Amino acid sequence: MKRLIVSPSPHDENYLKTSNIMLNVCIALVPAIIAACIFFGLRALLLTAVCVGCCVLFEFLCRKIMKRENTIADLSAVVTGIILALNLPVTLPLWMAAIGSFVAVVIVKQLFGGLGQNFANPAITARIVLMVSFPAAMTHWVTPFFWRETADAVTSATPLALGEGSALPSYLDLFLGNVGGCMGETCALALLIGGLYLAARRIISLAAPVSFIGVLALLSFISGEDPLYQILAGGVFLGAFFMATDYATTPISTKGKIVFGIGCGIITFVIRRFGSFPEGVSFSILLMNVLTPYIEQLTRTKVFGAKEAEKNEG
Repeated sequence: MKRLIVSPSPHDENYLKTSNIMLNVCIALVPAIIAACIFFGLRALLLTAVCVGCCVLFEFLCRKIMKRENTIADLSAVVTGIILALNLPVTLPLWMAAIGSFVAVVIVKQLFGGLGQNFANPAITARIVLMVSFPAAMTHWVTPFFWRETADAVTSATPLALGEGSALPSYLDLFLGNVGGCMGETCALALLIGGLYLAARRIISLAAPVSFIGVLALLSFISGEDPLYQILAGGVFLGAFFMATDYATTPISTKGKIVFGIGCGIITFVIRRFGSFPEGVSFSILLMNVLTPYIEQLTRTKVFGAKEAEKNEG
């Protein structure tokens, strides 16, 4: 008879390693990269390559300087670079993208201890830093297929920044990505494919994305806005599926994920409706990242059979 072997968890030998998880995220982001190249040309691929290369290089050098085990093989820096690139306008100067990569990897990630220790999403924080530092470059939008047009037809506006009386893009254009904006947030179809792939592979839970998108749609409907337009325009799908599901900066429990998604939806709606920015996804996720420890405390599951510690009398 075989003896029972007692050992600490995990007991499943087929559990996913960090590198496998990150590889699946990279695969899920491929449709968005392809869509960006179709609508914004090969410069989208160049910008992505620069962000990924800089993120990997900065992580390698930072770990060397800090005399810690190198972690570039876990592919987390690659994922950070791709997501950062997809959050940028395709015309952004490459040196600014390098600065954003430095902020994401060195300041937000490595200075807090590396993967799993950072309190905020590195790509989102880097985007906000770039937006505050270089507002003109970060809001220079171009029309899809701009490389085919003359110089006078390059500048465009995002669907959320269009003023009253402007011709709004159709739902189909929003769904396929035939609109101006950050190069990776315009094509809802590509992001949906990637998000459903991650859910099917059980890499992410749909609790946060569904609650995020659902609450934003509901509040938009109540306020008289077009809910479908609001969820298809801007970075809702990119944020919901790829940033509001980050393991390190979002709650672990299902209840916590739902609360996180609801919070993101509410803050995004408030910023879009009452703020000076037409988009609020990045700010909402960053603010909810800060609240994640408190959400964890409020939604943690009680251990079965455990008793609360009795208070000492006297």
